[in-house]
Amino acid sequence: MPTRLSLTAVFCTVLLAVAIPSTRASAQSFFMTPIPNAPFSGVVNIEQTIVRKDGSVMQLKSTREVARDTRGRIHNELRALNFASSTDTPELLHIHLYDPQTRISTEIDVRKRTFWTRTMDHPPSTEPPSIRFAAPDGDAPPNEFTKQEDLGIRVPAHGIRQTQTVTDENNGKEVAITDEYWYSQDLRINLMIKHSDPRKETTTMTVDQVTRTEPDPAFFEVPEGYVHPGAQAATEKAN
Repeated sequence: MPTRLSLTAVFCTVLLAVAIPSTRASAQSFFMTPIPNAPFSGVVNIEQTIVRKDGSVMQLKSTREVARDTRGRIHNELRALNFASSTDTPELLHIHLYDPQTRISTEIDVRKRTFWTRTMDHPPSTEPPSIRFAAPDGDAPPNEFTKQEDLGIRVPAHGIRQTQTVTDENNGKEVAITDEYWYSQDLRINLMIKHSDPRKETTTMTVDQVTRTEPDPAFFEVPEGYVHPGAQAATEKAN
């Protein structure tokens, strides 16, 4: 059964960019709900502990900016992971933009200074998948191997913990793999996500510096000087 929690600080899940390889893509996903009339911006902090095959531990970190304007347009960054001891700003690798009014999704490759767009064929969800599936009437089928616990509600978030017990293929012992999601009904996003697999990694993603004012409009536009690959190829062919 589900576990629900609440937080007194503001957190957020994110899509984790990797210059250093990561071990679990699903634990790094961030769903930004493109809903109108709920503008905000925030800074996401990512901490990851990876267990190597020899038992040693590698500590990593990253940060990124996310934003949503009154129209519901979203800005979601992807940055590289740095070692925890580093004082460098993580490299910006990718930006995802989405406009719910036009259903146009834009992917920006910062390194190549290119972008491409596509029109989505269905409206986006207004809740993160983890919240929809954990609800009593969720879309996901029952899973006999997963336990959910309700951790209660506190301002400003509601937490859900999902625990799955598996058998370690190396020693035959049972291992508890947990995922926690802290959801803000006010912001309509997960405010924190934590994935823990003692055999491989623990990843925690939180957001702070949340501002409930209208973000800079430039956040939701393709930066100047970036080109569409098709247009770039046509220009090179003409020359």
